[in-house]
Amino acid sequence: MPKAAAGILLYRLRQGELEVLLAHPGGPFWARKDAGAWTIPKGELDPDEDPLAAARREFGEETGWDPAGEFVALRPRKQPGGKVISAWAVEGDYDPRTLRSNTFAMEWPPRSGSTAEFPEIDRADWFTIPQALEKILPGQREFLNELNGIVSQGSRRIQVDP
Repeated sequence: MPKAAAGILLYRLRQGELEVLLAHPGGPFWARKDAGAWTIPKGELDPDEDPLAAARREFGEETGWDPAGEFVALRPRKQPGGKVISAWAVEGDYDPRTLRSNTFAMEWPPRSGSTAEFPEIDRADWFTIPQALEKILPGQREFLNELNGIVSQGSRRIQVDP
C-alpha cells in the first residue's frame, strides 16, 4: 500500500490577491534548493488515523501554529514517488517569523558516524499563486489550481498563470 500524507494549504487574500503559505524542507538535501522544492506543510499519517486530524497535527508540528476555520477538502494527489497526499485548504493569517518546527536527526556528514539535528521545515513564506507555482514541488501544483478555482467561485477573481 502506498504511503499517505496529509497537509494544510493555508491561504489568505491580500489586496484582492490570493496568497498561499508554503514551507521549505529542512536538512542538508534541501538547503540549496528553492524553485520546485517548497511544499504545503504536511506529514505521513498512520493507516487508522483521521486524515484531517493528521493534517492539523502535522501543520502544528511543522509551524508551531494550529489553524482554525472552515477546512475545505481538496482532491488527493498521487505524487511522482507514489505517495498520496490529502490536503485541506483553510483561510488564515500565519506569521512565518514565528516558525517553530520539529526536528529530525540523521547522520551528517554522510559516513561520518556523527549525528546532526535539522528542522523539518527551515522556513515558511507567503506567495502569490504565480510565485507559488514556481516554488512548490511539481506534484503539488494542482492543489494550487484547485484552491484558485474554489476561491474564484466564491466571487473573488484571482489571476493565475495556466
